Amino acid sequence: MSLRICILETDVLRPELIAQYQGYGRMFEQLFSRQPIAAEFDVYNVMNGDYPAEDERFDAYLVTGSKADSFGDDPWIQTLKAYLLKLYERGEKLLGVCFGHQLLALTLGGKAERADKGWGVGIHRYSLAAHAPWMDPQVSELTLLISHQDQVTELPEGATVIASSDFCPNAAYHIGDQVLCFQGHPEFVHDYSRALLDARQTALGDEVYAKAVASLATEHQGDLVGEWMLRFIQQPAKAGDSAV
Repeated sequence: MSLRICILETDVLRPELIAQYQGYGRMFEQLFSRQPIAAEFDVYNVMNGDYPAEDERFDAYLVTGSKADSFGDDPWIQTLKAYLLKLYERGEKLLGVCFGHQLLALTLGGKAERADKGWGVGIHRYSLAAHAPWMDPQVSELTLLISHQDQVTELPEGATVIASSDFCPNAAYHIGDQVLCFQGHPEFVHDYSRALLDARQTALGDEVYAKAVASLATEHQGDLVGEWMLRFIQQPAKAGDSAV
């Protein structure tokens, strides 16, 4: 049986990138289609008020990245937070990436804000702070494409850090077997990351831009994280499950 995943899309791509990349929902579909676990997807753009029907049920709900601030007061963000809290209280599995990683932390009692360390862009390397059965294949460190200037600065109660760096201490976390979040973008490919860097070159500054472009010569482990996510969804729910 295929896993059923609801992708809650929280952005619309830049107009010049839509033809090639379509949207973050499509990027996640492509990422997961390369994994050894079968899955099918429904994509809802919650910026536009699009949500599943009340009686729809999924194996997991994934919140994508966005150019919006997770701590913003936009009505659609507040609506999404209320929806996610309802799902969490119902016991649904929740996954978040970048904006989604931050929004879930906020929704569940943590803190996210503009980071004083500035933009994180290009390929970034993390130490793994915990291992769990669903983190298979296992690795000693993790590299991911990133694009963010906000960070989770306080984790929700009960959260376990999975990956961290000096630049981003709370780069990935999970809460038992119910919530799994990553600051980095497993769904990104190098060409899309380069397009974002080029579009933001002025805002980033020449030094940050140049270092980020140079980092793209390195491979990243987005496919590995995609497999971890599916294994996390696939595992049976168990009370008190945690990484050791």
